[in-house]
Amino acid sequence: MSERTTVTAEGAPEAVGPYSHAVAHGDLLYCSGQVPIDPETGKLVESGPGDQTRRCLENLKVVCAAGGTSLDRAVMVTVFTTDLSAGPEINEAYGESFDAEPPARAMVEVAGLPLGAGVEIAAVVATG
Repeated sequence: MSERTTVTAEGAPEAVGPYSHAVAHGDLLYCSGQVPIDPETGKLVESGPGDQTRRCLENLKVVCAAGGTSLDRAVMVTVFTTDLSAGPEINEAYGESFDAEPPARAMVEVAGLPLGAGVEIAAVVATG
C-alpha cells in the first residue's frame, strides 16, 4: 500500500484550520475544500455565487498543480453552498472549468461555511 503525502500549495490561500491543502494517496489527490479567498489579498470574494465558484476553482487549480496534476483530471467534485437556489449561477461558472467530460459531482446546501463564504468546493483528482 502506498503512503499518503500531504501537499502544501504555494499561491493558494492558507488553510483556515488544521488541515492540508491536499493529500496524495495512490493515484489520487484528495483536495480539501476551498472557499473563495483571493490569495493575493487574503480576503473573501464577496460578490455573487458565480464569482465565488470561479475563485474556489482557481484555488483548486493551484492545489492540483502543487500535487502534480490538473483539475481537468478531477473524478469527483463536491460543491457546498449556503443557498441551493444559486445553483444556476454556480452551474454556469462551474461549466466554464468543466465543459467537456465533466467529473462526477454533488452539490449540497449547508447552514454555513468558513468565513461566511457562500460556496466551498472540494475535489478528488487523478494523479497517475
